Amino acid sequence: MAVYRQKKNQGPKGKRLLISITFLGSAGPIRLIVNEEELVAAVIDTALKSYAREGRLPVLGSNLNDFLLYCPSAGSDALSPWATIGSQGARNFKLWKKQRTEKVEDDGRSSTQAITTNEDGNWKAWTNKFLKLKISSH
Repeated sequence: MAVYRQKKNQGPKGKRLLISITFLGSAGPIRLIVNEEELVAAVIDTALKSYAREGRLPVLGSNLNDFLLYCPSAGSDALSPWATIGSQGARNFKLWKKQRTEKVEDDGRSSTQAITTNEDGNWKAWTNKFLKLKISSH
């Protein structure tokens, strides 16, 4: 009777990959092991959870729809959330937060402006708030 053994780098769903995701504004990349058939949206979700678990700054949030995953070697277009991560043939990615757009009414004309501010505030405001909690007033 022959016993079937899976190859070392294959899981139940297929080949596993070690990928590196760099977050815009963060100190360094996060490395994850994912299946090559895993969707880009699932990889973004896993990366955001790992980023938050490690307590990294800046605080990004957890809504995966607010982020885009780019493959630097594949061009300037973001990866489709429904594509598989292994379809790119790359192991290094960049994760960027989408820019919010806001309609502005100006003299009866409407225009769209990109808002790039972080909803959670910037790092200086967070640091000041944190330090004020630690220092008691007399």
